[in-house]
Amino acid sequence: MVGAVPARPDLPESAPIMNPLATPSLPELWDRLFGTQPDPDLWVVLATLVAALAAVLPHAVWRVSRNAVTIAHEGGHGLVALLTGRTLTGIRLHSDTSGLTVSRGKPHGLGMILTAAAGYTAPPLLGLGGAALLAAGHITALLWLATALLLVMLVMIRNAYGVLTVLVTGGLFLAVSWLTGAQVQAAFAYAVVWFLLLGGVRPAFELQAKRRRGNAGDSDADQLSRLTNVPPALWLFLFHAVSLCSLIGGTRWLLDL
Repeated sequence: MVGAVPARPDLPESAPIMNPLATPSLPELWDRLFGTQPDPDLWVVLATLVAALAAVLPHAVWRVSRNAVTIAHEGGHGLVALLTGRTLTGIRLHSDTSGLTVSRGKPHGLGMILTAAAGYTAPPLLGLGGAALLAAGHITALLWLATALLLVMLVMIRNAYGVLTVLVTGGLFLAVSWLTGAQVQAAFAYAVVWFLLLGGVRPAFELQAKRRRGNAGDSDADQLSRLTNVPPALWLFLFHAVSLCSLIGGTRWLLDL
């Protein structure tokens, strides 16, 4: 059946029809990235907090969601290695949520110390930085920045499982930031930041439990102890301090306390 659509009296005949799937212009992209977006309702912020807790607290769920924390952990090693002048040769992510970042350079000194210390501190600090962006209203900027970091990290991945993990994570960020509306983007961004803040706390306690049982292996704390002659327990205390302080600070920003 073919029929005529009556003109709306409140809409000029020359008014353009907006296509939500149309490619935005450069000024529109610039405004999206560097402009601010409205804060979500408080119930959305609290709902994403509950969702993040559900991804971190139950052991069965944590066995899967911890892969995202491992990406941030190993990405932290890699980023600081580059920033301190070391040569990053590759990153491996394993299905048991462990990982390995290899870099070339002096086997001692400040650069190596900072690189080794960056793993356990990266997820909570990324969460804290994300909370600062959200508090300033830069929701889209956070999503695009995360996508860019994941794409850069993908180049350095050296095993199939790692490639799959980073591709899936990066694809999710890209899909949300490009294909969804403002409310979905805000909810996703808040959920991610809550997850990094909460998920950044648990690994330090897991490492502490492993050390108590004597099966921590060659952990970051042990490597740092050899590099600095500082006991591993003090490095573990640093991991706890960074993660807990980041959680407190991030919570204040996200809840506007």
